[in-house]
Amino acid sequence: MTKPVTAQKNFHIMEYKVIIIIILTGLGIFYFNKAKAQYTKTASCENVDFDKKVDQYISFSAPVIDVKEAFKNKSSYIFLDAREASEYNISHIKDALFVGYDNFDKNKLKNIPKDQPIIVYCSIGYRSEKIAVKLRKSGFQKVYNLYGSIFEWVNQGHPVYSHDKEVKKVHTYNKKWSKWMMNKNYQPVY
Repeated sequence: MTKPVTAQKNFHIMEYKVIIIIILTGLGIFYFNKAKAQYTKTASCENVDFDKKVDQYISFSAPVIDVKEAFKNKSSYIFLDAREASEYNISHIKDALFVGYDNFDKNKLKNIPKDQPIIVYCSIGYRSEKIAVKLRKSGFQKVYNLYGSIFEWVNQGHPVYSHDKEVKKVHTYNKKWSKWMMNKNYQPVY
């Protein structure tokens, strides 16, 4: 017994609809992932391999700032450390305010004017990008993610501090990530 012609047509139409829905869903996912990149890459790390690694983790959902520019104009910015307290306590950029990542609370920044230029950093820029986006959504207008973050900061030879004293240690999250802190004058801690 054969199916009636209209039933076969309806079945094929339904197949085509399913295929079209699958294609459109795939295109939507692709577009959504690309749409998150609101800003372009305007910074880079000195080491090409580290630069590629940072690019893998950054989605450019917040504007980035180069370490050279941040260091040159550091007095113009408030630096926020978006790592965890154990990382911050080992070392941080001078005068950086600890804001954390897992327990970030934007209310800690209620005394900072919304138009104050801010640089957020972490180890390589992934966590700081997420915090930068939260700050921009809450009305801070001039928030930048430090591209390559504290790893690139020390890779370029800039100082870090603990309890107002310059130190030569950086919390590198774990042994695997330690390889990206390439300045041998600094000791990795994890």
